[in-house]
Amino acid sequence: MNSHPLQFSHDLQDTSPSTRIGLSRAGVTRSAKAIPLGFGGSEHYMDATVECVVDLDADHKGVHMSRFEEEVNEAIDAVFSGGAVVIEALAEQIARRVVDRQGAIRGMVTIHARYPVEKHTPVTGIATQEIYGLIGTAGARAGSSRRAVGVSAQGMNACPCAQGLMREQAEAALAADGFSPDEIGRIVARVPIATHNQRARGTLLVGCPDRRNVPADALIEIVEDGMSSEIYELLKRPDELYVVDKAHRRPRFVEDSVRDMIAGVIARFPELPGNAFVSAHQENFETIHTHDVVAERHGLLGDMRAEVAGSPHAQPHLTLTDWLDGPA
Repeated sequence: MNSHPLQFSHDLQDTSPSTRIGLSRAGVTRSAKAIPLGFGGSEHYMDATVECVVDLDADHKGVHMSRFEEEVNEAIDAVFSGGAVVIEALAEQIARRVVDRQGAIRGMVTIHARYPVEKHTPVTGIATQEIYGLIGTAGARAGSSRRAVGVSAQGMNACPCAQGLMREQAEAALAADGFSPDEIGRIVARVPIATHNQRARGTLLVGCPDRRNVPADALIEIVEDGMSSEIYELLKRPDELYVVDKAHRRPRFVEDSVRDMIAGVIARFPELPGNAFVSAHQENFETIHTHDVVAERHGLLGDMRAEVAGSPHAQPHLTLTDWLDGPA
């Protein structure tokens, strides 16, 4: 076996491709890392996956894949030496390094991490560990960059449509039994009406051009409040009663959850500028259908505020990729 390092005459990645066309994205995905990140006012080591991509011009056969890993590792090493950073700041550091090292026009980095939070059950107060998703994403060009922070959380939604049908059936049955309209109104207001439930996942991202801190724990609260009820890994019977009762008194369509998340951002962060970016995504996992349902809204916060205040629907909706790519 030859122990002497080989001298390579050229990088194949720098040669011309057989089909001369540029690519929108090329890079690495699902790169697993353990990263010290700041969350909730303290430092935590989190299991994370990193995606790094750049555009590729028509004159280069490929990107240098090993350089992505080098830049990710060097950025993480810098975090280790300087203390934990918020996830979106780390994504931005990596994106800047990747653009510089790859010589790309633009690059994009997304980090997904899973974070355990100790919570207490709503009635019995028993400690339980809940897992939330943290998202840091950033786009960079030579000399400029933007970033956004996001969270994902599970919950449950109670279907308003089926509940309305059940309410009509209950009202008709009570009327047939001789109850007065006033009595029927009091009964259906007092007793939770049955419906089918959907376990759900909400995802919310916020990006601010001036890089002001948007606390991820506040975003988690907004996501959970947008659903019929939060859910817990551990529930005793009094807690189970609380969650089911709460969900059936707050029925939500998948579209309602997205709109409630947007309303939550508007109410919680009045200081954010109009050119801040917001993306709200909700997926409900059906129980009486074989399909699932999804809803989403993304765009500038100023447009969303104007719509909520009564202005016409803004079109088109700015995408995250476009917002990260530069000033709007």
